[in-house]
Amino acid sequence: MFDIEKNIALLPDKPGVYLHKDKFGHVIYVGKAVNLKNRVRQYFRSQTNMPAKVRAMVANIEEFEYITTDSEMEALILECNLIKKYQPKYNVLLRDDKTYPYIKVTLGEQYPRVLKTRRVIDDGSEYFGPYSDVGAVKETIDLLNSVYRLKRCSAVSFTDNFRPCLNYHIEQCRGICTGTVDPEEYRSTVEEVLQFLRGHNEPMLKMLEQKMLECAAELNFERAAEYRDRIASVRVIGEKQKVVLGSANDMDIIHAARVKTGWSIVLFLSGTGNCPGGRASRWIRPEKKSRRMYWLPF
Repeated sequence: MFDIEKNIALLPDKPGVYLHKDKFGHVIYVGKAVNLKNRVRQYFRSQTNMPAKVRAMVANIEEFEYITTDSEMEALILECNLIKKYQPKYNVLLRDDKTYPYIKVTLGEQYPRVLKTRRVIDDGSEYFGPYSDVGAVKETIDLLNSVYRLKRCSAVSFTDNFRPCLNYHIEQCRGICTGTVDPEEYRSTVEEVLQFLRGHNEPMLKMLEQKMLECAAELNFERAAEYRDRIASVRVIGEKQKVVLGSANDMDIIHAARVKTGWSIVLFLSGTGNCPGGRASRWIRPEKKSRRMYWLPF
């Protein structure tokens, strides 16, 4: 029988996600926590000041499970995915088809663009994310468009008498519509953007920090604050997460754990399915027959 008090004592002081279950083993609530032990314990203390909905939920909790994560951001994303998967009775938000945003680079176009999207589809584009900070995504996209002067409009062809937009006149766009931009040169610029989104953001951070210091030295503190906010956004985008896998390839997973008498190793072979984070992502879903377990005494 599941002993709630005993299992609360075993909870780690780490960020993660917890799943409350009823007597039938159904998930009735999914929540996130910066500290799992402190958060889950709160449900089973005095219920005097609890809302009626929470009291009703706690009365139906027979057991709980938890999954630790490396950061609060991973906990946010995992919570969203699990709510979509289980559709818990007591979760009101995040049960629809909305999800956290991605940054999309439209590599299928001759002149790729950088966009924000909440849908991941197999259209030849490269996706980065998901990200829990929508503001940081918007700020980073604006920064990339400004620094690299990328194409922003969705038009793919232009007439001979087409008039360039304001972005071209204020030097925020190279003017693809003028027909004077070399596709290969533009692609090399897009490759720099891809390297940035893949985590190589040190040059961008150094440039922004230098501009921030210059503005501060000139007592232009408002402009310096703008660069400070951009630096924060770049660092948020650079933070890694392992909850949603962006690869569309099949893969095998090996997990090893140290036990008292040796090592326990679990090998999951092939078996993929759609990840709740997006249709183009993959979620490892091994069948029983594809799982092999090994015990090594060393």
